[in-house]
Amino acid sequence: MADQEQKAVQLVAEAEKKLKSSKGLFSSLFGGGAKQEEACELYVRAANAFKMAKKWPQAGQAFEESARLQLAMGSKHEGATHFVDAGNCYRKGDPNAAIEAFHKAIEIYTDMGRFTMAAKHHITVAEIYETELSDMEKAVQNYEQAADYYKGEESNSSANKCLLKVAQFSATLENYEKAIEIYEQVAMSSMDNSLLKYSAKDHFFRASICQMCMDTANAQLAIKKYEEMFPAFGDSRECKLIKNLLQAVEDDNVDQFTEALKEFDSISRLDPFLTTLLLRVKKQLNAEPELC
Repeated sequence: MADQEQKAVQLVAEAEKKLKSSKGLFSSLFGGGAKQEEACELYVRAANAFKMAKKWPQAGQAFEESARLQLAMGSKHEGATHFVDAGNCYRKGDPNAAIEAFHKAIEIYTDMGRFTMAAKHHITVAEIYETELSDMEKAVQNYEQAADYYKGEESNSSANKCLLKVAQFSATLENYEKAIEIYEQVAMSSMDNSLLKYSAKDHFFRASICQMCMDTANAQLAIKKYEEMFPAFGDSRECKLIKNLLQAVEDDNVDQFTEALKEFDSISRLDPFLTTLLLRVKKQLNAEPELC
């Protein structure tokens, strides 16, 4: 590893030497561009050697140097590619530097009209905010931007995946109205697609739970609406569970609520996100009434 690091440092020094020699008058007239290209290659070789030595910040910096040179030579695609490479290296230890590098790539891709690539890297940025920085609001912003770009490119399935992440984060942050709107929207678009039709049931189920978190009385009306829109939902175990839970809330019966969940969970495991939301509903049921 030490050998690879030493090799990388030497390659960076060679690249810098090439750049200095390309700036002279004679060189600028005869072959300055060629020397810049050689410097780019040297920076990339240095970056890869730093990667082998697990020197991630230095690898990221070398990729960024190559990216800047590529842009200076008018090679936008190569520049964006190396900013992405830099972002992947920075992600090993510096999430904020990674985000900055990915945003540089995104800017280039949008300028080139390559919105699918821009969307892909907005998702990467969203994942960094989600998993490494625990900043859900910024994660939501990037998932929403990715969804917008995918929609513009008619990639509706990819757009919906991003929107479902937005819905989940919105519900986690107790913005239930936004979550419901997205779940209903994705459910309705799934109903019209023979391949996705089955998944509509799950989206209506999630919307129903969000409705319960907001207001159990309105949730009763929402369930009826979903059953009318998508009869298969009305026949599902998920719909039956929601009705049993709403009945338990109406009866002010915590044990009944818990038993309904336990029965459902013994056959179909609820994911942690939905469990969290349902525990919020149960907590409301457990709450002592306020004294007048």
